[in-house]
This record gives sequence, C-alpha cells and structure tokens, in this order.
Amino acid sequence: MTNLVLTRHGETVWHAENRYAGATDIELTPRGIAQADRLAAWTRTAKLAAVWASPLSRARVTAMACAEATGMEPRTDARLRELDFGGGEGLTSADMWERFPDARAAFEADPVASPLPGGEDPREAARRFVDCLEDIAGAHPGERVLVVAHTTAIRLALCYLIGVPLGEYRRLFPRLDNCAITEIRLRDGKAAILQLNSPSL
Repeated sequence: MTNLVLTRHGETVWHAENRYAGATDIELTPRGIAQADRLAAWTRTAKLAAVWASPLSRARVTAMACAEATGMEPRTDARLRELDFGGGEGLTSADMWERFPDARAAFEADPVASPLPGGEDPREAARRFVDCLEDIAGAHPGERVLVVAHTTAIRLALCYLIGVPLGEYRRLFPRLDNCAITEIRLRDGKAAILQLNSPSL
C-alpha cells in the first residue's frame, strides 16, 4: 500500500487561452512558479518519501521546487508525460472546431474512442501512466510520494484505477487545478481516492 499525491504542474504560458499542451514543452508563467512555490511549502510537512515527475519542463520545474523544499532529488520517468494531442497541440477548442469540426465533435462525444487527429491513443497513455504509478508504489511501499504530472494523464489514470470507462474522464473529472492535491492509496493495482483537487495551501 502506497499513498501517491498526484498534482498537475504550475500554470503555463498557454493556460490563459486554454491551448492544448500535450507533448509540447511549455514554460511556466510567473504565476505558475508561485503556484509551485506554494506546493513546495505544503511538501515541507507532508512527510514525503520521494518526488517523481514527468520529464516535460513544466512538471520538472514544479517538482524541483518541491524537491528543494524537502531536500530530495526529484526523479523523472517518461511514462508520466502528458497525452500527445497530435493536431490539437497548441490549439484552443475554437481553433479545432474551425480546422477539423467533425473530429472535434467526435472527440467531445468520446475522447477515448476518437482522440484528436494524429494524437496518442488515450488507452495506451493510461496504461503507461498507471504502469509507472505501480512501479513507483512498488519502490516506496507504505510511504507517501509526490508525483508531478499533467491533467489529462492523471484523469485517465484515475478512471483506469477506479474501474470506470476511460471515455468518462472529462465528465467525471472536469478539471484539475494547477498544483492542487489529488491523493490516492494504491494497493494491488487498485486505488482509493483520498482527496481530489484540494488546494495545497
């Protein structure tokens, strides 16, 4: 049994316009850095055993603030990266309705059965993310670990772990705020949700 604290990185420069940032490496805004600092303040008393992160810079920078606050070296794993949105990268929803309306409509009806054009299969993304979480849990039995990652990947993993259809991730988990706390208890490949999208301070 391991407690995993899943958090989305700080705000990025694409956040204000709600542009899809998946595989694209986007920097944090000053606000995003401040959010990471608040999360880091939370980690000082969180009794963490380790800090893990996606290799994308927005997650690594967020994780580094937390690692510095706790005196730990952050570890990265490529399986924690965000879903690749293919042709949707860098676009807003309005942009997509204009460029590929049929594909956008199919995505909104079922984002797993109909991923964005050229995008990663969400089922494969969920599996690699959960595989990583299971490996982290195996490396830290009975401990509490911070995992800094991305909104869509986390929501897909939550659906996978609690046994609901992956296509429901946008409805069941409509948002994860930057640097908010979602904590799960992972045991034998199944999860209990202990808190969801809670402010870090």
